[in-house]
Amino acid sequence: MNQEKIGKFILELRREKNMTQQELADKIGVTDRAISKWENGRGMPDLSLMIPLCKELDITINELISGEKIEKKDYQSKLEENIVKTIDYTNRRIINKDKIFKIVVGTIITIILIIGLMFFVDVNRMNNNDSVIFSTWGFKYAPPVDFHEEEIISGVENYLLEKSESELKQYENEKSFVGIRTYLIKEKNKHKLYNVYAWVLEEKYYLENNEIKQGSSSSIPYMFVVEHTNDEYKVADSRIPRDGTYYAEDMKNIFPRSVRNDMDEVYNDGTIEKLEKDIQKQLSLYFHK
Repeated sequence: MNQEKIGKFILELRREKNMTQQELADKIGVTDRAISKWENGRGMPDLSLMIPLCKELDITINELISGEKIEKKDYQSKLEENIVKTIDYTNRRIINKDKIFKIVVGTIITIILIIGLMFFVDVNRMNNNDSVIFSTWGFKYAPPVDFHEEEIISGVENYLLEKSESELKQYENEKSFVGIRTYLIKEKNKHKLYNVYAWVLEEKYYLENNEIKQGSSSSIPYMFVVEHTNDEYKVADSRIPRDGTYYAEDMKNIFPRSVRNDMDEVYNDGTIEKLEKDIQKQLSLYFHK
């Protein structure tokens, strides 16, 4: 592992978050001297500190060991590369040691690091509602669903349609249709409050001389706060990024980085086309065309 590169990466991320060494140290329970040591490339955080450190810096362990942000398409190859680096790093630390127990300890640390890396990476993917496969061991995990996802999304759809109905209509028989791609549903308060991160395509249609005509449309990333009360899921609040120069800043403040990365590909990964098809199905049923 390149300690100098990792140290510079930690320094860069800490400064991006406007934290001092002492503030970061307080958050993860170490001294500011430990942070300084890592940033200067003179040491590495212990395994027990990697997860809280990564959480504060909004990165994965895979990225920490790489010393850089990793694109989704490169994640698996970087993971395998970092496993090899971790084994090599551990072996070099125990080389020339004549006590057997140090070799045993080193081996155990290596195994824990490998499992920790794989688990952390794949839990991150599970949180994005992706199925996860550990090809090495043949285990397959599906993301746990401990909430009523369909009811939550239905609540979001109702909110969007009600919001649209309350707006001033350009045409008398205008009707709104929405397509939603959900990236992440995050439970905030057990079974009571959820953050829903989604991309919403909204299109308005109307009839003119018995022909379906399209009115206005919008394609926007949303964060919905959905509340569960009286056996109903209702949107209590919603946020969208502002246009122009504020867009990038608002995206960073509203959406988790993993969601932002996926949303960056929304016009290239077929999402808009699929949402458009969903709307066309709704449209056909509504107008009986």
